[in-house]
Amino acid sequence: MKVKPLGDKLLVRRAEAQSRTDAGIYLPESAKDKPAEGEIIATGSGVLNKETGEYLPFTVKQGDRVIFTSYAGTEVKIDGDALLIMTEDDILGVIS
Repeated sequence: MKVKPLGDKLLVRRAEAQSRTDAGIYLPESAKDKPAEGEIIATGSGVLNKETGEYLPFTVKQGDRVIFTSYAGTEVKIDGDALLIMTEDDILGVIS
């Protein structure tokens, strides 16, 4: 199934949670933190400029790895894959 976000929305795949600590201890499923980073899968058309009626482009693009706020976006399941739909305002930075 293909999903195209609308307007100022982005579709992000969250990174996998770590299964071990830096010291090598395996973590149970209940102790794993959800990572606040992921990869942009798709972008909407951009933010609408109400004065000119044109869409302003995003500063991020498909394929970028980003860091976002902990409570960012809405989680959706698409073809068994857990994805997030969020706005560009939820993104804190791009990982290079």
